[in-house]
Amino acid sequence: MKLRILVVAVVSLVIVYVGDDLSVRYRIPKGRQPLGTVTIQRYDAIPEKNGKTEFAFEDPVIQTCVHSLFPHMGYPPCWYLGRHSEQRINY
Repeated sequence: MKLRILVVAVVSLVIVYVGDDLSVRYRIPKGRQPLGTVTIQRYDAIPEKNGKTEFAFEDPVIQTCVHSLFPHMGYPPCWYLGRHSEQRINY
């Protein structure tokens, strides 16, 4: 019984992923652009000897993303980048 539930869950996930991929590649619904852009603010977190952290902000970067539920064609989804538009780089 548990194996059947697992198989159904995996098959459902594969169907959703393939449908998402087809909608990106063939622009379903028509007229929708598959790729978008999000402005990302990156900053460096540099630890100091006294235990404090110095922050160095970089120039904003425009990153390409895909309008889908999952990552496709090497691009992350736009909904994810929109929620993670600040990227901290720890040293």
